[in-house]
Amino acid sequence: MSTRAEPGSGTRTLTAVDFSVGIDERWFEDYAPGSVYEYGYVNVVREEMLAFASQFDPQPIHLDAAFAELGPFGGLIASGWYTACVFMRLFADHYLSRVASLASPGVDELRWPAPLRAGDQVRLRTTILAARPSRSKPDRGVVRTRGELINQDGRIVLNLVAVNLLRRRITDP
Repeated sequence: MSTRAEPGSGTRTLTAVDFSVGIDERWFEDYAPGSVYEYGYVNVVREEMLAFASQFDPQPIHLDAAFAELGPFGGLIASGWYTACVFMRLFADHYLSRVASLASPGVDELRWPAPLRAGDQVRLRTTILAARPSRSKPDRGVVRTRGELINQDGRIVLNLVAVNLLRRRITDP
């Protein structure tokens, strides 16, 4: 996976609300529900896609071009887990706070609605669904984000709801 950003590939805010600070200064309070952002791009490199499949998901549809050609997708496709790794790279590089991120209890609704292929160029779209202070730990909050990985044709190749714990800049007494 080539993680080199393409020219003009910075953050695009798709709503009226924007992050007021960069990723190195973001706290829980900076994640406003309803905000939508796009980040990118990652170019999917065939050799890296195949190396991942060979090591972690050695199914013929991911490794054997002749077999995959006869399958339902008409050619090699990336492992869904490779696709999730591409998502995570963009999510960590552009969206998730570097100063306030504590952990993630998991993701919900993980889907791969279209295949990712070698040569695809993908971008990340995030939509902040909810942000609420933790009920049990006042120094942090919980942010739920719809994440979508979108290819150059506008097709969604991964979508999920990420749940992240973030430190609060302000804590209630």
